[in-house]
Amino acid sequence: MIFNLKIFDLVPARLNIGIMMFFATFINYMMRVNMSVNIIAMVSESSNTTSAKSECMAIVTNDSMLYNDTIDTSFKRVLRQPEGVVTFPWTAQEQAYIISFYFWGYALTCVFGGPAAERWGPRNVVFLTMLLSAVLTIFSPQAARLHYLVLVADRFVIGLLAGFLFPALHALTAHWAPPAEKGKFISALLGGAIGTVFTWSLTGPVIESFGWDYAFYIPGMIAIAWCVAWWMLVYDNPLQHPRISDSEKKYIIDAIGDKVHQEKTKVAPPLKHIFTSLPFLAMVILHYGSNWGLYFVMTAAPKFVSSALGFNLTSTGTLSSLPYLSRMIFSLIFGAIGDRIVKQNIVSMTFMRKFFCLFSHIVPGLLLIALGYTGCAPILSVALITFSMGSNGAATLTNLVNHQDLAPNFAGSLYGIANGIGNTAGFITPMVTAYYTKNGNSFAEWRPVFFTGASLYIASAIYFMLFGSAETQSWNYITPEPEEENKRPSTNSTDTTVTIPIKA
Repeated sequence: MIFNLKIFDLVPARLNIGIMMFFATFINYMMRVNMSVNIIAMVSESSNTTSAKSECMAIVTNDSMLYNDTIDTSFKRVLRQPEGVVTFPWTAQEQAYIISFYFWGYALTCVFGGPAAERWGPRNVVFLTMLLSAVLTIFSPQAARLHYLVLVADRFVIGLLAGFLFPALHALTAHWAPPAEKGKFISALLGGAIGTVFTWSLTGPVIESFGWDYAFYIPGMIAIAWCVAWWMLVYDNPLQHPRISDSEKKYIIDAIGDKVHQEKTKVAPPLKHIFTSLPFLAMVILHYGSNWGLYFVMTAAPKFVSSALGFNLTSTGTLSSLPYLSRMIFSLIFGAIGDRIVKQNIVSMTFMRKFFCLFSHIVPGLLLIALGYTGCAPILSVALITFSMGSNGAATLTNLVNHQDLAPNFAGSLYGIANGIGNTAGFITPMVTAYYTKNGNSFAEWRPVFFTGASLYIASAIYFMLFGSAETQSWNYITPEPEEENKRPSTNSTDTTVTIPIKA
């Protein structure tokens, strides 16, 4: 009898779901953040060279680690690409368009990702958008050769497609994550942190060995291979999964209860209730503050590490990725702590969400303020950025999961709205950074950038502590009523088990 044990009895289906969600975000971030480093290699030396110099003296004598402050900030002076690699004379403004238009597209479609997943299923939405993103990423070198505006359009469409991903994954989480495991599932959605570490650490060596084209080809091919695995392993909910054990299926359905309906719904999100919900608006503000810090590190950290601290391209990618690695590690720790608190029912869910804002927002804000006063201490500066982002890993217990509390039936839609608003920081942050650092890269220029991020971190946390909630909202239960036309006459009852009398 023991030999009849099935493999899904050993490896739970929800573990496969969590792993595939992790790699979905991992690969998405590979295609998202590669441009921040790739563009340094794509631009010709004359275009990339500025008269601004690092304020900091070389702390170590190994020139492969740091520039001397008498050398300008041309990345090409330490970047060795193969002979014949094409580069482009793009201006700083054109480079800003290439980087920022991804986030314009991303912000536009976040709002639609949730309803799309709730209507057509997160499995289909994720597969299609990731596959198209992979193809467009592979096409990026050809787009750049045609014209920089073609590359801008290519990145814009990749951003449009990426906007569907996280709302769809949150819709999937609502169907698969028991309450006592939700922290682990949300932590899996921070796989982008490891994707960033992987991409920024390897992009420099790949470019130096093969040229910048391959820094697009490799992520695109990995994404296509992942799409095949996703289609084979992932299903929208436990009821549809063909290889889940009966015991696991029962556990998940019983644990989630009646808060989530496993069927696809054609009911539109109750937008009036959503946008007039004070707890939801508090969550949106909290999410925006978190995203500002996230996009500061994503879009500005490479420039800060290279221009202000004086690190070269290879070191820039590695050091700029450390905050993401820290965020991932801390998110796993905070997620496990949150699951233990929920399992043992130590405090209310609302108290837990508000308490952990201290770690996800207040501490990161204070560390950013301190960053403005480190001076030429590269190790300390990188450590402060790293621990600021690491502490933000507690977002797995605050803004990244609160929408699941408020309305799990519309988790994808709520997250999509919040993320669409929050991701405007993706194109505002580079503009704020460019405004303050237009005259140089000294700490005096960078200090207001840090203060802006710290203010948004702290203010959003205070607002959520005052007005946020983790209670399931009444409008979460609107979906079941219209699902069956023959139940429409029974408007005074919400008990779907009552038999409606038919007139004889």
